[in-house]
Amino acid sequence: MENKENKGGLNIELNDEVAQGTYANLAVISHSTSEFIIDFVRMMPGIPKAPVKSRIILSPDNAKRLLKALNENVKKYEKTFGEIKDHQGPKIPMNFGGPTAKA
Repeated sequence: MENKENKGGLNIELNDEVAQGTYANLAVISHSTSEFIIDFVRMMPGIPKAPVKSRIILSPDNAKRLLKALNENVKKYEKTFGEIKDHQGPKIPMNFGGPTAKA
């Protein structure tokens, strides 16, 4: 188990299982008045079902903080490694034919 201490003095624990990570190649984002829901999905070629591998639920202010942190990190990445190309893949219906999110 690894502990990381950030600037605020919070001791963040990262166990071995979580440290392995979970691969996802699609994120489906929905929201209500009180929360943002991000489902991380793994799509595989030729397989009609795409399982949600992880779901993260954020308050609106934390969703905005995540957006800001991602923007800052993408800028740092591109400064070091060059521009990330936006490859437009096939258009996927965001509800995958199922019901839309409601609160």
